[in-house]
Amino acid sequence: MPRLEYAAGPDLPLNDVVRLYDSVGWSAYTKDPGNLAAALAGSTLLAAARDGDDLVGLARIISDGHSICYLQDVLVDPRHQRTGLGRRLVEFVLAPYAHVRQKVLLTDTEPGQKAFYESLGYRQAGGDAGGGLPLRAFVRFDG
Repeated sequence: MPRLEYAAGPDLPLNDVVRLYDSVGWSAYTKDPGNLAAALAGSTLLAAARDGDDLVGLARIISDGHSICYLQDVLVDPRHQRTGLGRRLVEFVLAPYAHVRQKVLLTDTEPGQKAFYESLGYRQAGGDAGGGLPLRAFVRFDG
C-alpha cells in the first residue's frame, strides 16, 4: 500500500512529477516543466503517494484556509488506479481543511470522474460547460 505524505513542491523531483502527469495523459502540464514546478510551489498544500521511492500519486490544494478550498489536481499512476489510492489522497489532502465550508473542483467530462467525485461527497454544479469545453464543476459544502 503506497504511503501518503505532505510535501512541498520543491521537495518533489521534477522528473518524477512529469512522469506521473505524463502517465495519466496530462501533457498540457508537462509541455512546460518549469511552469508545472512553479504551479506546485504555489500550491497551498501538496500530498504525495509513494510506493517505495516511486511517486505514484499526487493531490494539490489551493485555498485561503477559511472560506474556500479548491482541489486542483488528483493524479494516480495507472498501475495504482482503482485501488482506493485516489480516495485516500483526496481525504488526506482535504483533512487540514475540514473547517472550510466550501470545497470546489473542475474536471473533465469522463464519466468515471463524475462517479468518483460524487462518491466523495461532491455534487455537480450546473450542467456540463458546453460550448465545446469538456468541463464539469463540482462543489461540496461541509459544516
